[in-house]
Amino acid sequence: MRILITGASSGIGFEAARTLARQGHEVYAAARRVSLMEPLAADGVVPVALDLTDAASIQACAAAVGPVDILVNNAGYGSMGAIENVTMDEARRQLEVNLFGMAELCRTVIPGMRERGAGRIVNVSSIAGRCVMYFGGWYNISKFSVEALSDALRIELKPFGVDVVLIEPGGIRTAWGGIAAEHLRSSSVGTAYAEPATREADAMDWAYSRPFLSRPEAVVRSIVKACEARRPRPRYHPGMGARFLPFLHSVLPTRWWDTMARSLASPRIGSFVKKQ
Repeated sequence: MRILITGASSGIGFEAARTLARQGHEVYAAARRVSLMEPLAADGVVPVALDLTDAASIQACAAAVGPVDILVNNAGYGSMGAIENVTMDEARRQLEVNLFGMAELCRTVIPGMRERGAGRIVNVSSIAGRCVMYFGGWYNISKFSVEALSDALRIELKPFGVDVVLIEPGGIRTAWGGIAAEHLRSSSVGTAYAEPATREADAMDWAYSRPFLSRPEAVVRSIVKACEARRPRPRYHPGMGARFLPFLHSVLPTRWWDTMARSLASPRIGSFVKKQ
């Protein structure tokens, strides 16, 4: 299978590209920083430049790779902060990377898949696309949109033999948490949200360094299953809380969920985190 995977310069995307190549697939790894993907060449992976905020870069990447059997949309980032505090430029960039760039890449590869009567699109979302978290606003909006985009594509493309799969990870121990926490701190300095945002960021730093979160390999395994299964599931739920938290969100009264979402930023939790 010829597979194109985005966001492959580090973390889950990097490991997924390596694993798929070692299992005999023809893998193209795409990201802005091509130099970070050079070690993948030892496993036969071909690095390709891709900037999801640039339509010309998307078209150039697709042309360099050629027809693909499977597209894995793994690229994305989390920009945390209160809706009031995050600039509209940053909000638009979040949606450009996490949603519109993904959609444009899908639109680029779909015609070939449709004409061949076969293909697969694997979109990496998050439980953040099912449950809103405190100060996650624009990130949640982007991931809720990825859920809707994937559902729409799955319904539209199934008659043409093209499968669309969602990967919805729960709590995964990666650098994402620390980076998102730093975004939250910087967007909240000197604002009405500074105190709870700082406590939330501290709690994120603490949680993402704890062993109770799942390892990235859990997501890699789900990506590989989604690529190799003869009949893939519409959704995979790797990682801590990936099934439980959406279920809890669906059954709790809204005010209860809202209170729980704010709980990590409470002074009591903040004091506990600082003692650890």
